[in-house]
Amino acid sequence: MAESCDIGLIGLAVMGQNLVLNIESRSFRVAVFNRTASVTADFVARHPGKALAGAATLTEFVASLARPRKVLVMVQAGAPVDSVLEQLLPLLDRDDIVVDCGNSLYTDTERRDAWLTEAGLRFVGAGVSGGEEGARKGPSIMPGGPASTWAELRPVFEAIAARAEGEPCVTHIGPGGAGHFVKMVHNGIEYGDMQLICETWHLMRAAGLSVPQTAEVFDRWNRGDLQSYLIEITARALEQVDPDTGAPVVDIILDKAGQKGTGRWTLINAAENAVPVGTIHAAVDARILSSMKALRVQASQRLQGPDAAQLAIGLAATGGAEAFVQQVHDALYASKIVSYAQGLDLMRTMSLKKGWGLDLGAIASIWRGGCIIRARFLNRITEAYREQPELEHLALAPFFQQLLNRTQSSWRSVVGQAVAAGVPVPAFSASLAYYDSLRSARLPANLLQAQRDFFGAHTYERVDRPEGQFFHTQWPEVIG
Repeated sequence: MAESCDIGLIGLAVMGQNLVLNIESRSFRVAVFNRTASVTADFVARHPGKALAGAATLTEFVASLARPRKVLVMVQAGAPVDSVLEQLLPLLDRDDIVVDCGNSLYTDTERRDAWLTEAGLRFVGAGVSGGEEGARKGPSIMPGGPASTWAELRPVFEAIAARAEGEPCVTHIGPGGAGHFVKMVHNGIEYGDMQLICETWHLMRAAGLSVPQTAEVFDRWNRGDLQSYLIEITARALEQVDPDTGAPVVDIILDKAGQKGTGRWTLINAAENAVPVGTIHAAVDARILSSMKALRVQASQRLQGPDAAQLAIGLAATGGAEAFVQQVHDALYASKIVSYAQGLDLMRTMSLKKGWGLDLGAIASIWRGGCIIRARFLNRITEAYREQPELEHLALAPFFQQLLNRTQSSWRSVVGQAVAAGVPVPAFSASLAYYDSLRSARLPANLLQAQRDFFGAHTYERVDRPEGQFFHTQWPEVIG
């Protein structure tokens, strides 16, 4: 097979197939390979007339690529990626480019980068967000790796990426594992965002709104400042009716959430780097707790709490359901901003630690289209970092400072009413606690330091001495 293909892709599951069709539609000739040869042959056969070259073997696949070869790998994260690389390595030449487009852990990407660099190859870890539809119509792409690869990959990636306000939703993120790190944090923010929306829906249902009424609320919100992909699909999901029962589909879905691990990876990294991400943590915990269905059913029959119906009764008595919905809107808006702020803070911290030079404004800008967390207010986040590239925290940008100050009263009211009614709102509560801790000039950590010094002589700093000087108190002996 002649070296006639511009780029090749390995892994023809749904995401891989859609990405290939996207690339081909932009006037690139694409070589394709899947470890099951029949999958490759069937895919090519189902798309006659397209500039696709199916390969039965990896040798044939590599031979079909123009040099320097550009190989996209779209397989399951972990061992499958290493397996593909081991098989590819002997077939490639110096300066060929291999791009892992899966959801790999960024430390694995850094290990593979060192491995392939030693072999004379160029390795890129590229986060791709947008799901199956995004892969086909235009995703948000977060490529890392050596800067020399960007000039080679840019024509393809900019052609296939989503566009926001005329700009392609892709940029070179940084060296090494920076691309996959940013995609990991993107997914952590996504966890927080999804959980907050679910808590919003739970509150509206507890307040007496029907499923169709909640769908109308989300649909209305999607035409305002909360406009986003997740709000839009929430409205559409709540409109779906099950043909077998006539009930809303959401009501027949078992309340056990799944996860693939990127949220947990975000928590681990945040803990390692001492960055608080309480909203994301609450969202991961909520998914884990939801999976304990049998235990929750048992506990519901034995553990007491307030009657959640009191929320609806109280609101109905005062005619305040619509006012409550507006308060929930404000609480959701503020909490969503906190989820994004926590993720951006983690990226800023890691960028400084690793010397990645992450451009948070550019990252926010490529999240405006194609990706799962795309939202109208990402324009505001982009503006905030473009105006202040060294912005220490998103909450301190003028627009978001004003927004949080304006919504905090409604936010408190919603969390308070939820707690009083026994409606669990872990992500709302964690977001508000983060906000209150962030705005507190003095926290009770002084007592915590006294405790640490008491039992372990860990020392402490004093408010009346220069920072960086440490002291120890001779505490009284505890008997018994």
